[in-house]
Amino acid sequence: MTEPVDYSHHVREHDSRVIRVVLAALGLVFVGVGIAGVLLPVLPATPFFLLAAACFARASVRFYNWLLNHRVVGPTVREWQMHRSIPYRTKLWAIALMSGTLSISTLFFVEGLVLQLLLAALGVLLAIWLWRVPSRDAPRG
Repeated sequence: MTEPVDYSHHVREHDSRVIRVVLAALGLVFVGVGIAGVLLPVLPATPFFLLAAACFARASVRFYNWLLNHRVVGPTVREWQMHRSIPYRTKLWAIALMSGTLSISTLFFVEGLVLQLLLAALGVLLAIWLWRVPSRDAPRG
């Protein structure tokens, strides 16, 4: 196990204790939704962990350090914060899961051709956007 890194230099706690408590609570809610996103393929996890990091960066050094040093989600959050990139494998998984869940939703749960086409178009646009986000570890060629 590696030694935790201190990321307190990233944190700029809000002056108001009330705002810090609200931001910490929001951050914990986002962590909870992110955990649900890991377990449920229809819900993306990474954006919620990024939102949690943003809240913790204004609320709590302890929570922020905990999230960025977490062995599962920490590397993805750090990659986004330091390089504005997503690990290649994470990107592929996100696109595959999103494609699968949107396809199932479109075919079996959404009625009406217009809504189906809108959902399909949204899925394609999201996949294109996600594909265009840089991945520093992407294979060359």
